[in-house]
Amino acid sequence: MASGKINVNMADINLARPNGGPLPLDVMGLFFFAYRDFVGDADALLERQGFGRAHHRVLYFVNLKPGMPVADLLDILKITKQSLARVLRQLVDNGYVEQKTGDTDRRQRLLYATEKGRDFFETLSATQTSRIEAAIAALPPEGKRTVLKFFVGMVEPSDRGVLDRLKLTSEI
Repeated sequence: MASGKINVNMADINLARPNGGPLPLDVMGLFFFAYRDFVGDADALLERQGFGRAHHRVLYFVNLKPGMPVADLLDILKITKQSLARVLRQLVDNGYVEQKTGDTDRRQRLLYATEKGRDFFETLSATQTSRIEAAIAALPPEGKRTVLKFFVGMVEPSDRGVLDRLKLTSEI
């Protein structure tokens, strides 16, 4: 042990949760690879525009719900105003998103994708959509519903109302 290294082998690591059950390492591993491949193509397209995943998230929700208030987007993304302001500024300055003041509340900032923003979002989503559709098509008839239930189960219970408002749970 003169080198300061500690030798550990798998037999020394206890991979059990406090309740005694095994960790779902296979699910976590599969989730990692699925997510990596799901975002990979979009990441390359975003990078060419000087954007990142935060830009993609904003484009997703602005396209999903045109006229979404900035306050709602902050709540959904759980990021700081400063972080969102930076990302929005880039999307607005590059012509992907436009902000309008609310009709009833002039302090409210409503977000809309421009035609350029809608086109870019469609391009970003194309490979992701085909990947999801292919995976779901390979499932038995109830498979899609089961997948949707799984993802809803992964969401914090306090945020599940947002899923309903965005109509993301309509097929469950």
